[in-house]
This record gives sequence, C-alpha cells and structure tokens, in this order.
Amino acid sequence: MTDDDDDNDLFPRASVLRKVLAFTFALWRRRPALAAACVGAMLLSTLTEVFGPPYAGALIDAVGRGDPAAAWHAFTMIAALSGAMVVFRHLGWWAITPFTLGMMRDVTQEAFARVQRLSSDWHSNAFSGSTVRRITRGMWALDLLNDVLLLSLLPSLTVLAGTVVLLALHWPLLGAVMGVGALAYIVLTVGLATRVLAPIARLSNQWDTRIGGVLADAVGTNAVVKAFGGEAAEEARLARVLAKWRRRTLRTWMAFTWAGSGQLMLLWLIRLAVTGTALWLWRNGRASAGDMAYVVTSYLVLNGYLRDIGQYVHQLQRSVNEMEELVALHDEPLGVADRADARPTRVTDGAIRFADVTFRYAGQDRPLYDHLSVEIPAGQRVGLVGPSGSGKTSFVKLIQRLYDVDAGAITIDGQDVAHATQGSLRQQVAIVPQEPVLFHRTLAENIGYGRPGATAAQIEEAARLANAHDFIARLPRGYRTLVGERGVKLSGGERQRVAIARAFLADAPILILDEATSSLDSESEAAIQQAMERLMIGRTAIVIAHRLSTVRALDRILVFANGRIVEDGTHDTLLTLDGGQYRRLFEHQAGTAPPQIV
Repeated sequence: MTDDDDDNDLFPRASVLRKVLAFTFALWRRRPALAAACVGAMLLSTLTEVFGPPYAGALIDAVGRGDPAAAWHAFTMIAALSGAMVVFRHLGWWAITPFTLGMMRDVTQEAFARVQRLSSDWHSNAFSGSTVRRITRGMWALDLLNDVLLLSLLPSLTVLAGTVVLLALHWPLLGAVMGVGALAYIVLTVGLATRVLAPIARLSNQWDTRIGGVLADAVGTNAVVKAFGGEAAEEARLARVLAKWRRRTLRTWMAFTWAGSGQLMLLWLIRLAVTGTALWLWRNGRASAGDMAYVVTSYLVLNGYLRDIGQYVHQLQRSVNEMEELVALHDEPLGVADRADARPTRVTDGAIRFADVTFRYAGQDRPLYDHLSVEIPAGQRVGLVGPSGSGKTSFVKLIQRLYDVDAGAITIDGQDVAHATQGSLRQQVAIVPQEPVLFHRTLAENIGYGRPGATAAQIEEAARLANAHDFIARLPRGYRTLVGERGVKLSGGERQRVAIARAFLADAPILILDEATSSLDSESEAAIQQAMERLMIGRTAIVIAHRLSTVRALDRILVFANGRIVEDGTHDTLLTLDGGQYRRLFEHQAGTAPPQIV
C-alpha cells in the first residue's frame, strides 16, 4: 500500500454495503434454523415493549376513575409482557451466540483457505501482517454486524413501526407527527453514515491495515534491522505511518462527534413536536390523562430506540467498512485455479516434458519462454545454469504449476499438469530451496511436514540421512525444540539440513534442489553432498545451480539465456564448445582455463 491508496476504494462506494450485506446473508443461509430462532425471538421480545405503553395508559385511567378490576388487569398485562420480554430476549441471545461463532469460524477458515490459494505474485506484493489484520478485523466486524442487525436494528425498527401504527390508530395526527419525525431522523442518520462517515472511515481502516503491515515487516526481519543498526530508521518509518493514521482517524472520530450532536438536536425537535401535539389533543378533549401517559411513555420508549438507531447505523457502517477488506479477499482472483475437470494425479516415473511452451509474467510485453520444448526422462539428474533472470527458477515453478502457461503444455508421465489438482501435483515434487523457511514449530513438525502422519522413527531416519540428527540430538529438547519464526533460532546450515530432511521424508518422485548446499559451511558440505547424492537416487532431479561445481556429476546440464535453452549436454561435453556459455561460466568461476579435452 502506498500513499496513493488513499483515493482507491476496494469497491465502488454505492456497492460496498450491498456487497457486505450479501456476503453476510449468504452466511446466514447456512444456519437457517438459528437465524429464524434469533429473528423470531427478538421480534417477539420487542413487540412486548410496543404493547406496554397502552396498558400503562389504561392503568392510569383505571386508577383515575377508581376501577380496581381494570387497574389490576392492566397491571397483570404489564407484568406478563415484561416477563415475556425477558424470556424472548434470553432466547434471542441464546440463539445468536452459536449462530455468530459459527459464522466467525467459517469466515476465518475460508479467508485463510483463500489466501493460501492466491497466486505467488499476490503473496509477493502483500504484507503478511496486513493480510492477517484484514482477516481478524473482518472476523470481529462480522460479530458486530450480527449484533447490530439482529439485536439492535431489528428491535429498533420494530418498535418504531409498531409505535407509529398504534398511535395512528388512536390519533392519526399524532401518528403522522411521530412517523415523519422518526423517518426524518433515520434518513439523516443513514445519509450521514453512508455519504459522510463511510468514505473517511474507509481511509482510516486502510491506514490501520498498513500499520499492521509495517509492524510485521520490521518484526519479521528483526535480524536484518539489528545487523545494520536500523532500529531508529524503522521507528521513524512507523512514526510516519502513525502520523498519517492519526490524521485520518482524528477526522473520522470528529465527524462521528458532529454527526451525533446533529442527531441529538433532531431528537429534541421530535420530542417537542410529539409532546406539543399530545398537549393540543388533551386541551381539545381528545385525549385523557391516561392517553397522555400512553403517548409520553411511547415516546420515551421510541426516543431511546431512535437515539440508539443513530449509534446502530454508525456501528453498521463501521462493521461494513471493517468487513470490506475481508470481503475483498474473496473477490481476489486466484491466479492459478484448479480446473472444473481437474483430477488428482499420481506420478510414478517422473518424466517431464515441455511441449512448445510460451509463457509471460503478468504485465510483461515479451514472453519469457517462446515455444520452449524440452524433455527430461524419468530418473535423470538435470542441472539448470545460466545468469539471473534467464528462466531457471521459472522453469521449476511451471512444473509445480505456480503459474499457467500461455500456450503449449507441460506434462509429467504424460499427464498435463493443467488438468491435475494443484495439491496432488505438488505432493509429487519435493523441494529444497536456497533459503529454507521453517515454521515456528518443533523440529519434528518441520521435518514431518513432508509427510503428514510420519512416525518419530521415520522423522529421525530422514534427519540422519540429511546429517541433521547429530546437531538436533545436542539440543536440550531435541526434536521438540521450537525453531523460532521462520527458523531464526537455527543457523543457515542447520535450516538447510532440516529442509533436506523434509525432502527425504517426502519421498517424492521428482526432486527440485535450488542451490541446496549454498548455506552450508565447508566442513559439512562434503557430507551433505553425499546426502544429496543419496536423495537423488531413483528420482527425477532438477538442480538449479549458481556454483557449477554442484552440477559436474549430473547426467545433463541445460544452459539458459533469455528464456531459451542455448546449450544442452554433460559437463564434459559442454566444456568442448568453443565460445560456449557454460564454458565461459566455468572458466570464470574456476579462475583458470578448463582442462584440454581430447
């Protein structure tokens, strides 16, 4: 997010409320029984308050004319209505608790699932802290929205309609005064909320989200901050964001303050109009003392609800604004989605084929690959070399279907990866990245991630094969040691060995190694190289290499340049090519001329 984002709405303003409410009502339809129970209980509870004032007026009239029977009847009805209100209100709250908790659980799970499946490009451009904030804030906004709609606005509108109708049946003029005043108040409140308060609240929410992103970015990379003494710079960066957030939020809160004062002023005018009309009716003999008590009591009940309606509409708008970013997550295109006919794939051999593949990244005019064709037989160990940006990493990402090709096809064992479910495809590919990222979980959980349900013995055997068991055994808690966020409690070499152990345990037919020994110290590199050799046996292995010493013993080397494979052969064969790119790279890294090939 940049400063320019201030002027960018997630949805067109006219459609925000509609989108959020449609999203919420779709969640309601999943639990129709609880929704109906909550609505019904709150309606019945509210109607008891609508019919209370007439009996209060009847009680006063009965007392005034000395009619004990009528007085006790009115008193009994008031008591019964009050008791019913308590019972129905309790039932409404009883129903809304599991109703809302279930919705909050669903929306959080589904948002997380959506984020997990968004494209790699989306994740590269998003702050993880901001994304978490969008989900959690939206989850709690849903709680507020349910409370406002079912426990606040529904009873308030019921009281309003019921009171106006009952008054109009006795005194049409008084009903009209009450109805017009209430309608004016609601129009003012809704207009302020949607036209004035919503836009500025949206901006303050965007900056609230950005605060989460800035905090997560700095905390997650604290090691870099410390290494360069950047604490003061990060604090200054946060201070700038907080200053912008403060200005936006101050404007929002002050707008709410002025809106609230305007609404109270209108309520005061409605009170004067209703009371004055009732006095006029009494003066002209069209209302008794009991009727006056009925009117005043009705107004006091309605006034409380009207006053609260202003707060409820503001809370409604606030919850809509805070859910807006969560709803937007569900509208994010997946980038790469399973096709309707996608089926789980099963890789047995691991033969890979690029057939006339054309591919370009979003926003690029020229394709990275233009009709690229290459085959990798099952069980072959292939190195990918070439300068940065030549297409090596994109090659393995397309095999995993992290992106879709523009033309052509990529097949594994003759199966088009575009027709396989992504989960089943990626379970057939084990990856050891150059910079391994670990979960803030135990070492056993990190290694076992390659095979859910693996036993402790299997995890330990994988660690032994990766030469990780010895350093793990020396830790006080062994395999139960927490590694810290992203594995920061381990050295680079230790993280790499954990990643290698994870690949051993996955036992996938296709293996991708992205310069997997680059983080290892020289003492352990030889042992790890032996482990890597064991890991590649019986698998199709693709090794992305920057140091050519790691690919000398491979079966085949593909040399990339500008998205094309310009050389293809073994190490010895490629060294015989005069002016060849691989030979130049090798001589540059070796610092000497290559041996004479005869």
